[in-house]
Amino acid sequence: MAVPGSSRRQPANRGLVSHCTHHHIIVFLLTFFSYSLLHASRKTFSNVKVSISSQWTPSCLNSTVFELRPDELWNSNHLFPNAEEATLFLGTLDTIFLFSYAVGLFVSGIVGDRLNLRWVLSFGMCSSALVVFFFGTLTEWLHFYNKWFYCCLWVVNGLLQSTGWPCVVAVMGNWFGKAGRGFVFGLWSACASVGNILGAFLASCVLKYGYEYAFLVTASVQFAGGVIVFCGLLTSPKEVGLPELGADEEGSVEEDANRPLMGDDDADDDDGNYSIQAADTDSQPKAIGFFQACCLPGVVLYSLAYACLKLVNYSFFFWLPFYLSNNFGWKEAEADQLSIWYDVGGIIGGTIQGLISDVLQKRAPVLAISLLFAVGSLFGYSRSPNSKPINAVIMAITGFFIGGPSNMISSAISADLGRQDLVRGSSEALATVTGIVDGTGSIGAAVGQYLVSLIQENLGWMWVFYFFILMTSSTILFISPLIVREIRLLLHERRLRMLSE
Repeated sequence: MAVPGSSRRQPANRGLVSHCTHHHIIVFLLTFFSYSLLHASRKTFSNVKVSISSQWTPSCLNSTVFELRPDELWNSNHLFPNAEEATLFLGTLDTIFLFSYAVGLFVSGIVGDRLNLRWVLSFGMCSSALVVFFFGTLTEWLHFYNKWFYCCLWVVNGLLQSTGWPCVVAVMGNWFGKAGRGFVFGLWSACASVGNILGAFLASCVLKYGYEYAFLVTASVQFAGGVIVFCGLLTSPKEVGLPELGADEEGSVEEDANRPLMGDDDADDDDGNYSIQAADTDSQPKAIGFFQACCLPGVVLYSLAYACLKLVNYSFFFWLPFYLSNNFGWKEAEADQLSIWYDVGGIIGGTIQGLISDVLQKRAPVLAISLLFAVGSLFGYSRSPNSKPINAVIMAITGFFIGGPSNMISSAISADLGRQDLVRGSSEALATVTGIVDGTGSIGAAVGQYLVSLIQENLGWMWVFYFFILMTSSTILFISPLIVREIRLLLHERRLRMLSE
């Protein structure tokens, strides 16, 4: 067995730079901004909920709507008798979206491994943009308000948006090997947080003209992005005549940089093909089945862990501005701006923790340490004083330890799982595995939104944070077998290095 020591890690990091071309940069940017635009449209819906609620309720019941219409005309069009019911329906739309998104992820991953990833991604972006336009803009222009129509559109939107993540992770996995994958994917997975910031910025710029223009702007930008992806995205190095990962230097040190972390460390080091697709272009690789992907080592454990962690992460995404306004009495605009610091912490956390996992060549121990600190940060944030600077600092720290591991599982670890030894060279599994992991996580996030509102209403915000701590601890529990295994491997490698010296 080859001793995986420092002599192996250093060339691996050099291999990342030596193999990077302008094609890699273009793929990185296109996949980054394509998913950022998908997330921006989701964030837009979160940011305009107050305006939508005002439009859907009688003007006599809220002070944010001007009396622009005769009362009898308004009463014939409004959806809900009061703001509470409108808010409840908006929460229902969130749950509907997450459940349909979760179901779509399982399907989109399978479809992505069987069809051209560029086609699937661009179709999802453009179609989702049209649905968002119909939902928020066209219905308002036509003054057409119908609850069942809104629900149907949001189900379709969730299914279409689910094409994004499995496809972009699969494309990135085709272009970037294990050399620096934790760092590259950690930096790249900031696309969701950048999308949140972009969506908030676009919505705030045009919200004064009406919430329908916020949907119009984000939908237009997203549709344009889908067209650019269709015209310019390269899904694999072989499309431009470059060798696929691990296929060019069999037995070389650089090839170790492409060896998946999730593979067996005792495997034969002379086997050079670690690509998702077979090196022999004459034989078309067979896409792996759904149940086969579920049986791959680590897939079920990381999926269950991600269900708990994404519940916490998405609860901050959906509820943080409301919590700041409700608990501290801050203005909605101030709460929206302050909540950005959670995304900033997640961006930094994903990048740094990914880099550390590259150095160690192990993911699970880095996740475990970060999640242990996350428990402490959640406890501290639940007792944050009524001070915006202090709240922002603790919020960023919480995002660092929760958003960072969440980004790692959904990107770098999903790529590792889909490129392990059991599927290399004979089948395509990356998009399917990514869909399973993120789909299971989205189911947890969907259930969590209902539980958070239930706990908050009956027990208060402090018990919501206790619930977050429980879910974070459950994440550690689910990956504990992998943590123990990888720590043992680290200790074993250390002993071997000491003996070799």
